[in-house]
Amino acid sequence: MSITLDNPATVPAPFGDRFAHVARLDLPGGALLVLSGQVGVDEHGVVVEPGDVRAQSERIFALIGGLLAAHGATFDDVLHVRTFLTDLGDLAGYAAVRGRYFPRTRPASTTVEVSRLFLDGAVLEVEVTAAVTST
Repeated sequence: MSITLDNPATVPAPFGDRFAHVARLDLPGGALLVLSGQVGVDEHGVVVEPGDVRAQSERIFALIGGLLAAHGATFDDVLHVRTFLTDLGDLAGYAAVRGRYFPRTRPASTTVEVSRLFLDGAVLEVEVTAAVTST
């Protein structure tokens, strides 16, 4: 068993290099991937479309897809999704985007409303856990 903390070049570096985007636990036959929460930011760390849940959801799932791909995984490998929304009234807009990434089996899920996120204009943060098998 080994643990790797990684910041793949497929997504912008974490803010201030304070954390790793991916914690990977290699196990016999595969790996468990725990992704840090992602917010809808561009390559410069600026929030895309402040206040727009759909635009930010699109960006977040693009970032998550890049992180998964860097470790040989896809959205089909996602076990759990944890979502933090600043307004549960935005749930339908978020769900419409998210549903396109999980068209078949839906992963386990937690969604909560929070008073705010660490970047002004960010309306949601999403983290995932995935399991990928060795080939």
